[in-house]
Amino acid sequence: MLTLEGLSFTEADFTLQADLALDPGARVAVVGPSGAGKSTLLDLIAGFRTPQAGRVLWQGQDITAAPPDRRPVALLFQENNLFPHLDLMRNLGLALRPDGRRLRGPERERVLAALARVGLEGMEARRPGALSGGQQSRAALARVLLQARPILALDEPFAALGPALKAQMLDLLREVAEDLGALVLLVSHDPEDARRFAQATVLVAEGRAHPPVATEALFADPPPALRAYLGTGSGTE
Repeated sequence: MLTLEGLSFTEADFTLQADLALDPGARVAVVGPSGAGKSTLLDLIAGFRTPQAGRVLWQGQDITAAPPDRRPVALLFQENNLFPHLDLMRNLGLALRPDGRRLRGPERERVLAALARVGLEGMEARRPGALSGGQQSRAALARVLLQARPILALDEPFAALGPALKAQMLDLLREVAEDLGALVLLVSHDPEDARRFAQATVLVAEGRAHPPVATEALFADPPPALRAYLGTGSGTE
């Protein structure tokens, strides 16, 4: 279980607090107004920011002071973080050999299998610039698959994709998460992403990351902060 225990982070006039728990293997959306702290929440979980108070625990172990590379978290951004001068074999190989050393035979086979898993079989020699936006997203997801971390944190990774392609990527993400048995935290500005993908949703608003609520229940009867964000009188409009 991922537990944020009395977590408090302040920077200038921005404050975010969180006191919640998320089950291993759960699919969780993170929604809320722009600037409310959704990305900050992921940064605190992944170790790129340090809270002034409280603790981050994974399976009961305190990881609050652990650096990002020592945490059980794989983080995926909208930009995909693929190196443009490296082909996919070398880009994905960094998940197995962060020092950039040459991959051994079994490691190359793992990269090829990951590419095949996300529908990019035979594209290992291509550079990111030769791929479509959807293919780049698939490559980034393949790298996450190779990292095999028990927590996947994704910060609007498919925001630049069209509706049909985004729906395909959300479905693929669900399959990859099931393969890994991973807890997935998906930040999105689109409520339909939460409805399609997430079993539970964390609302980040008014300086707080609220405990998760079943997604359909939350959108069927949204609290005032979510109603204001949606811009509707109810979650079903």
